[in-house]
Amino acid sequence: GVRLLVATGVVAELGDLTRFDHPRKLMSYLGLVPSEHSSGGKRHIGAITKCGNGRARRLLIEGAHTYRYAANISTDMQKRQEGLPKDIIDIAWKAQLRLCKRYKKMIAKGKHYNLVVTAIAREMIAYIWAIAKEVVLTPVNTKLRLARVPA
Repeated sequence: GVRLLVATGVVAELGDLTRFDHPRKLMSYLGLVPSEHSSGGKRHIGAITKCGNGRARRLLIEGAHTYRYAANISTDMQKRQEGLPKDIIDIAWKAQLRLCKRYKKMIAKGKHYNLVVTAIAREMIAYIWAIAKEVVLTPVNTKLRLARVPA
């Protein structure tokens, strides 16, 4: 779901993702969380809030459409993953497996297509946040290189 255009767009729109303490705060910033109208003992959960950065939200929604296909690692993806730390590759594969499975499960339950794609986009940004926490991009000779974050 996250290729060059989606990744570049999300980073360009949001900047440093590590400024968010928790992925839920990032989801909320993007407006991918459900609205709530509560009064007394009644609690009504509505559509997503759509507050925050609409461009980044749109990119994530578009990227989430790819999870309707089965999880696999294409030759292009293998080339992109060369030189990346194993931790990041593992997070990405775990995300791909989970999101493909969740997509199929929600569609099988009869959930509306747009609701499913939005739920996948919400979870996808959490995985992107986890990868951002794992590495720091540092400029070296005008190229970006991955460096381990000191624990």
